[in-house]
Amino acid sequence: MFDFVRNHSRLMLGLMVLLIFPSFVFFGIQGYSRFQDEAAAEVARVDGREINRSEWDAAHQRQVERLRQQMPGVDLKLFDTPEFRRQTLDAIIRERVLAAAADRQHLQPGDDRLKRLFVQDPQFANVRNPDNTVNKAILSAQGMSSEQFAQQLRREYALQQVTQGISQTGLAPQVLAAVSLDALLQRREVEFERFDASAQVAKVNPGDADLESYYKERRTEFMAAEQATIEYVVLDLAAIGSGITLAEDELRKHYNENLSRFTAAEERRASHILINADKAAPAAERQKARERAEALLAELRKSPGSFADMARKHSQDSGSAANGGDLDFFGRGAMVKPFEDVVFAMKPDEISNVVETDFGFHIIRLAAARGGERKPFETVRSEIEAEVRRQLAQKRYPEAAEQFTNMVYEQSDSLQPVVDKFKLEKKQATVQRDPAPDAKGPLASTKLLQAVFGNDAVRNKRNTDAVEVAPNQLASARIVSHQPARQRELAEVRDSVRARVVAQQAAAQARKDGEARLAAARQNEAALPGKAVVSRPQMQGLPRQAVDAILAADASKLPAVVGVDLGEQGYLVARIVRVLPRETPPGSDAQWMSQIGQAFAQAESQAYVKALELRFKTKVRQEAVSRAASAAGG
Repeated sequence: MFDFVRNHSRLMLGLMVLLIFPSFVFFGIQGYSRFQDEAAAEVARVDGREINRSEWDAAHQRQVERLRQQMPGVDLKLFDTPEFRRQTLDAIIRERVLAAAADRQHLQPGDDRLKRLFVQDPQFANVRNPDNTVNKAILSAQGMSSEQFAQQLRREYALQQVTQGISQTGLAPQVLAAVSLDALLQRREVEFERFDASAQVAKVNPGDADLESYYKERRTEFMAAEQATIEYVVLDLAAIGSGITLAEDELRKHYNENLSRFTAAEERRASHILINADKAAPAAERQKARERAEALLAELRKSPGSFADMARKHSQDSGSAANGGDLDFFGRGAMVKPFEDVVFAMKPDEISNVVETDFGFHIIRLAAARGGERKPFETVRSEIEAEVRRQLAQKRYPEAAEQFTNMVYEQSDSLQPVVDKFKLEKKQATVQRDPAPDAKGPLASTKLLQAVFGNDAVRNKRNTDAVEVAPNQLASARIVSHQPARQRELAEVRDSVRARVVAQQAAAQARKDGEARLAAARQNEAALPGKAVVSRPQMQGLPRQAVDAILAADASKLPAVVGVDLGEQGYLVARIVRVLPRETPPGSDAQWMSQIGQAFAQAESQAYVKALELRFKTKVRQEAVSRAASAAGG
């Protein structure tokens, strides 16, 4: 059938037109636009503005990509769940609500305030030049212009201001904070006895009927996933570049054309004394600033060694004065041009004349110079060869990619033709429909695996279409052998089933013994063998759920006995003997009270955002959200 379609494409095209056109007439265009409608479907509305499915999907993908970069080995399926997707939607709604509030309250900072915030905020230290301007090179590397950065900064500060008044001024009443601290750090003296399931393992011996019953109740947990053994090839820049032969003359030509790249950048370390005088200031004011700078220069000429002390005393550059005017090393483009021109013309230990810039008047001392050395061709030859090869490969890639795509489709019964033409390595792997958690390269591509398990690839073992698995990287695969999903028989999984039943029965026996001990402990006050003083910070080796149950138990009448089901771990019986004063935490009470105050402020901030959601008539279309989240998560 597939060959017929290939060989009679015009006939099939005409037949499809005859079939599809009447269906438009009969059913209408709406049915065919269902998927577009799904993408445009409204999932929420804030202040009269909708949030549609496509916006939600895009935001979720960005969030997953950020997490993937932070945790390269993580299984991405953990993040593609209805719960995680709902968190993404909640974040979008919160941002929209804060933006609406910022607009109503006119909280967008003006240019002057934005500049002050940028200079004062430590998180932007890496993108600030020594003169407090934006480092355009760093922004460019992030794909952002100065205007885009300013717009983003303005929006972030506006959103922060909506809740800043609450989050930074929240106070917890002293009594309430003390009660909270007592509850958090309270200690209880307990006696306890553990009934560990591991101690019961040797005592249980499930029979065949137990195993069969467990297996039948959980058959779906013992399915063998569909899998396929595949062979695959990858066309990328490295594969194309490996077939390129480079002449020595080409490499030397590239070296000579890019000498600046192989020359260490010149850098200067300088100190300066700044007398402020804005370029817009009256001429008389600027003249006064110049005269003061000239006077300081005259003193320095008499005593050059006092430069650092005079900078600390007289410089009006708040960023460098405390360091004796030191600006550390900087390269060309980091300073305003008049300043830079003078510095790069000076010799070490030389003190400049007064230099005028838009910021005022500077006296500069050059401390050191470095850079300017050129690397010999021989030391960078391998680097040049790799670069030239990559450049040529990039030029040839579009044509090669088209040929690769056509060949794997037209000669679909084998990958050998593309292997021979492009000198590719044919690799083999066993895969399932979803990428393995540790998968890398093409085997981590969901698109490629979807193609591998497509109907034609499975039934006829044809090559998949060429799939872009990464930028400038195409892959095609072909199934060698295929194993459908199947129910594994009890005999295949007997050991696994038995281990589970043993654990289950051991936990049940531990629970039974523990409950009997609990009943006895409530009838008499015979001591339990274990003794400890527990608190939330100091659990003394007890499981978290046990400590939580001990601290949550009613201690108004002591001794009090509690039983804690630890699930597969077993059971624990505890008798609370005494309630002790809270332990002294690291640091002072004031620090802990401050943290509790911050927690209250955060709670108030969240409550304020909820109130804003009501004010701006936030509406979540639960049916659309549930349908979209479940479909994507499933």
